[in-house]
Amino acid sequence: MVLVAGVDSSTQSCKVVIRDAQTGALVRTGRASHPNGTEVHPERWWEAMQVAIADAGGLTDVAAISIGGQQHGMVLLAEDGTVVRDALLWNDTRSAGDAERLIAHFGADYLARETGSLPVASFTSTKVAWVATNEPENAARVAAVCLPHDYLSWRLAGYGPAGESQFGPDLTALATDASDASGTGYFNPATGQYVPEIPTWILGRVPALPKIVSPGVAAFAANSGRSGFTGVIACGAGDNAAAGLGVDAVDGDVIVSLGTSGTVFSVSATPTNDATGTIAGFSSASGSFLPLVCTLNAARVLDSFASLLEVSHDELGQLALQAEPGSGGVVLVPYFEGERTPNLPDATASLVGLTLANNTRPNLARAAIEGMLCGLAAGLSALTDAGVATKRILLVGGAAANPAVQQIAAEIFGLPVAVPAPGEYVADGAARQAAWVISGSRPNWSIDLLATVNRPAVSVTVMQYAAAAKNLY
Repeated sequence: MVLVAGVDSSTQSCKVVIRDAQTGALVRTGRASHPNGTEVHPERWWEAMQVAIADAGGLTDVAAISIGGQQHGMVLLAEDGTVVRDALLWNDTRSAGDAERLIAHFGADYLARETGSLPVASFTSTKVAWVATNEPENAARVAAVCLPHDYLSWRLAGYGPAGESQFGPDLTALATDASDASGTGYFNPATGQYVPEIPTWILGRVPALPKIVSPGVAAFAANSGRSGFTGVIACGAGDNAAAGLGVDAVDGDVIVSLGTSGTVFSVSATPTNDATGTIAGFSSASGSFLPLVCTLNAARVLDSFASLLEVSHDELGQLALQAEPGSGGVVLVPYFEGERTPNLPDATASLVGLTLANNTRPNLARAAIEGMLCGLAAGLSALTDAGVATKRILLVGGAAANPAVQQIAAEIFGLPVAVPAPGEYVADGAARQAAWVISGSRPNWSIDLLATVNRPAVSVTVMQYAAAAKNLY
C-alpha cells in the first residue's frame, strides 16, 4: 500500500490525514492547535505541523505529502531565511485603507483584469502595503513574500534559516500553486503569471515570489531534509480550492460552505474578472478556475436563533419545516456582523414582515435558515450572471447536516443539492494532490454522500428577501 498525506494548516489548527494513494481509504489522522489572534509567527505553524504529523503516526511510510493552508496570510522573509515579522492573517483588517489605496492607484478595471479580483483587507497585497507604510524598517528587510502553506512546504523540504535547516535559506526554492497565489492580489489567474507592477508600487521592487507549480507536478523532489521527511512534496493549495478538490468537485459544481462565514464558489473552465468586487476570480487546485463569493453571516445566524428559541440545531430545523416556504412573510436580512457581499461593513441584521398572525416559532426558525441561505443565493446569482456554469450544489460545513437546511437550500438555489459526509476536506484535497504526483493523474476516489435533495425552486422566498434587503440597504 502506497500512502500519501494531506495537511490543513488553518487559522485555528493543523490537521493531517494519511490515505491510501490508490483507494483514498483513510489510514490515520493527527491534529494540533494554533495560537489565537490575527498576527502569528509562522514558526508556530511549523511547530504545530510537527505535532500533528507525530499525532498521525509520522511520515516514515508516506511517499508524498501536500499542504493546504489558510489563504492570503502574509509571510515576509529576510535574505537569511528568517521571518521579518509576525504573519498578518486573512482576518486581520488593519489594511482596509491600503486596499482602497491600491484600487485608487491602479483602478478597479485594471485590477479585475490583471488579478481577477479587487483587493480587500484579507488579501496579501494590502498587508504588504500596510507594512511598507507603517513599518518601513521591516519593509526594507523583505527579500521574499510567501503564503502560509508555501512557508510550511519550504521548511518541510529542508529549507530555512542558516543553522536551522539542511539546505539553508534558498528563497528561490519557494513554491506555491495557482489557487493560493490567486489570493495575493498580484497574480493573474488567466495567464498564470505574477503582475510585477503591483509589488513594485508597494515595495519599490519585486521581492522573491514562490514559483507556480501545477497539479500533478512535484514542488520538491524526494530529499533527506532536516525535517525527516524523505518523500515528494506536492504544490499545495489554498483552503477553499483544496476543499473543492477534497469533495471531488468538477466543472459545474458549486460548493456552498456554511461555516462561521459563508462561501459560494464554483469549479469553472473559464476565468472571471469582476470590477465590482463581488466575485473573487481565484484559480482552482486542479488547473481550472474557482470564482468565489464570500459572506460574513452563515452558521452563526443559526446559532443565534437556536439560542433565542432555546432549542438545539436539530430542533430549530424541525421547527422550520413546520412553516411554509416564505415563513408567512417573515424575512430575516442576517447582517449580524456587517456584510462583505454586499459590501456593508456597518450594517446590522433586520427581521421584517412580522404580524400578530405570523409571529410564530416555526416562522422565525424558517426565516433564520432562509435568510442565511438567501444571502448565499445572491452570491450564486452573481456567479451565473458572470457566465459561470452551475449544475449542482455541494453543501458542506457543520450546518449542512441539518435536513431542514438541505431542503430549504434546494428550494432557494433551484439546483440539486448533494451533501458530502462530514470530513476534513481541505486536508483531503491536499492528499489528492499528493496522490496525483505519485500516480500522474487526478485520483478517482469516491465521496460518501450524507444526502441528496432535489426540490422545485420556491421563488417567493428569494423575492421576499431581495425586496427586504433592497428596502433596508
